[in-house]
Amino acid sequence: MYDPVVRIPSRSMVPVALLLAAGTLSCATTGASAPTAPSTQSDGPPIIQPGAPGQPSRQITRAEATDLSAIEHTAADVRFMQGMIGHHAQALAMAEPASDRGGSDGVKLLAQRIDLSQQDEIRMMQEWLAARGEDVPSVDHSHSGMLMPGMLTPEQMAELLAARGADFDTLFLRFMIQHHNGALTMVNDLLAQPAAGQETTIAAFIADVVADQRAEMDRMAAMLRDMPEEER
Repeated sequence: MYDPVVRIPSRSMVPVALLLAAGTLSCATTGASAPTAPSTQSDGPPIIQPGAPGQPSRQITRAEATDLSAIEHTAADVRFMQGMIGHHAQALAMAEPASDRGGSDGVKLLAQRIDLSQQDEIRMMQEWLAARGEDVPSVDHSHSGMLMPGMLTPEQMAELLAARGADFDTLFLRFMIQHHNGALTMVNDLLAQPAAGQETTIAAFIADVVADQRAEMDRMAAMLRDMPEEER
């Protein structure tokens, strides 16, 4: 933890005896109360803004730290949001059939949670892009374009949609772990770009993505371990 060192301004470094003498003289000649020491306003410890990977950190003012709107988004941020919309859309396509193809309540509930949370995040990303005058990709489930990290191939999607019961559960958990891992790769790729991932909404979003998807991956891995060996 950073322990700031309080530095005494040079103007206050006056011999104590001289201050006492001045105070006594003032009281004797004017009858006024002893003067108080001159006040100084401390700005507090320095505020350091971490730099992007490979870039140095920099000290910012307190005003800059509180004015979050001053942090601008980058072209890499835009590409990330546009790509993540398509990435999330495939997660919806994977989760949607769980309600009638899944074999366990645990998988069905997990798929429902993923569906709801990623729908909310898609809306947020679309609004973020629209507010900045950027292209807003449409959400579709065709996934015929370029596959981003972790996304299922058309063959994997077909395999998942053809499965039922325990077979669906196993494929869903394995494929969704793969999918979530891909989202974390996309976050790492974003943060490797200069000045990317620091705009307020972007920073909060990627923190949520990392925390939520890691937690879900741990849960899905535990669900796979709890399955009978022949179903894994």
